[in-house]
Amino acid sequence: MDQPFDQEGTNREEHLRSILATVPDAMVLIDDAGVILSFSTAAEKMFGYVEAEVIGENVSMLMPSPDRERHDGYLKNYRATGTRKIIGIGRVTTARHRDGNTFPIELSVGEAWVDGKRIFTGFIHDLTQRRQADMRLRDLQGELAHVGRLSEMGTLASSLAHELNQPLTAITSYCQGAADLLDGELDAERIGMAREAMRETAEQALRAGQIVRRMRDFLSHGETEHAIEELSRLVTEANALALVGSREHGIDVQVSLDPMCNHVFVDRIQIQQVLFNLIRNAIEAMLECPVRALTISSRSRPDGFAEVSIEDTGSGISEKVANQLFQPFVTTKQSGMGIGLSICRTIIEAHGGRIWAEPRADGGTTFRFTVPKAEVGS
Repeated sequence: MDQPFDQEGTNREEHLRSILATVPDAMVLIDDAGVILSFSTAAEKMFGYVEAEVIGENVSMLMPSPDRERHDGYLKNYRATGTRKIIGIGRVTTARHRDGNTFPIELSVGEAWVDGKRIFTGFIHDLTQRRQADMRLRDLQGELAHVGRLSEMGTLASSLAHELNQPLTAITSYCQGAADLLDGELDAERIGMAREAMRETAEQALRAGQIVRRMRDFLSHGETEHAIEELSRLVTEANALALVGSREHGIDVQVSLDPMCNHVFVDRIQIQQVLFNLIRNAIEAMLECPVRALTISSRSRPDGFAEVSIEDTGSGISEKVANQLFQPFVTTKQSGMGIGLSICRTIIEAHGGRIWAEPRADGGTTFRFTVPKAEVGS
């Protein structure tokens, strides 16, 4: 009867050893005095010892100082008080390789009783690869941040080129007009016209400087200069600038603003940039169309926002482009850069509003955006 029993026990031991040989984490079995009873194959690879070298030795040989010197005291304290510090809890600590080098580990300890004797099983996971992966991840994040900064600089350059094009074009036109006036025979009328052209030049140069400053502050996440502004004034000034050079195209402009939302709390230059972009886009969309009607309107919303609409009778926007209209570098123009509408969305969202586009039933497109209304005391 003894032989089959012994064979069964041998089979169980071999089965257990085959399992321990394939467990990826190291496993060390010790008694309640800290003496090593078993050392798995993964533990051999992790610590550089073979099992025969460590069986019967104190497990502290696998620890760096000061744990190396304190471990026996930990076990003695646990036997006396039952207070657990690692057992059943686990922690991240360090271990010592045979060559003396230390490495980070995650240690989990279990407790069991076998034949009336207490044993502890330590499961050890080497965190070296995880730390290396974390370091590589941080490196990649740093590289991505660097690429992001370069991309932001490129976007800034493109944005500035787009936004400054109109005031600089206006400056050029006014200067050329003034020069032409001064080339002819001077009289009071021509001098007055030249003086007016130079005044307009100065205003456009000032506007270009404001655009650069606002764009710089915006991209550096500085606070924009929000103030109570009259929406009618913002629309009038932006519309006048956008219509420069377009009167010969016969654009019929209708402006209908709700007096109940005339006061808004916005950054004047930024909202005028949004209005200018949308009006200019509407004008360009209608240049080849038989009907060229531009309608600018506003209405007061119950949610505390003013809604501004710019409608055109142009050719409309395809469904494919409409779904990504406000993304950078998406454009319907042959020579466009696709920056303007992306900037509009960024500005409006920074004001707490939103911007969207809708097709008109009889052709064309309506762009709408919202900005916060301002309460003005009587």
